[in-house]
Amino acid sequence: MRARRAIPWFAGSLLFAAALLLASCQRGTPLPFRLTQVTGHMPDLDFNLINDQGKPATGADYRGKVVLLYFGYTHCPDVCPLTLAHLHVVMQRLGPLADGARILFVSVDPARDTPEVMHAYVNAFDKRAVGLTGKPSDIEALSKRYRSAFSREPDPGDGNYEVSHSSAIYIFDAQGHARLLSTPADSQDDLVHDLHLLLAPGAQP
Repeated sequence: MRARRAIPWFAGSLLFAAALLLASCQRGTPLPFRLTQVTGHMPDLDFNLINDQGKPATGADYRGKVVLLYFGYTHCPDVCPLTLAHLHVVMQRLGPLADGARILFVSVDPARDTPEVMHAYVNAFDKRAVGLTGKPSDIEALSKRYRSAFSREPDPGDGNYEVSHSSAIYIFDAQGHARLLSTPADSQDDLVHDLHLLLAPGAQP
């Protein structure tokens, strides 16, 4: 299968990135984060989807947990498995603190990604990962909410199509507030560092 390059998270968002940089220069930050800060620039965690147990799931279900939200699909030939493997190592490095975090893997291919398929896929990477699927309209709305993007390639006729998608990881604190954005350009050390700040006892939202 031909590998598809993920859509750069920053495509069409240069003004947004510039605003983030300006905001970070104009005010002090309560915690010394290393990743791109999006506090006040992105909405809280909110969705209505179906989890990999086949049950309704909302953003409110994950209050009390630090959430790492990622858009992908189970037939992804490269970016998705690499990202989930990367996040598994991050969770391992966090040690016991990782129990306070959840990886939410939102499918951009609901036609093929049933709850059963999602469950087998995400659990092959990490026990703290949850697969989410649902109606195409709900997934598209969630993608737009966080300025993500995806595009289904033409079906060659055998159902073995691919989906190009953004590659950013959206990080929300335990109160459901959007806090950080991680991209493939960020180091694993920086992601571990910032998650530790959010998960450590006494960290302030």
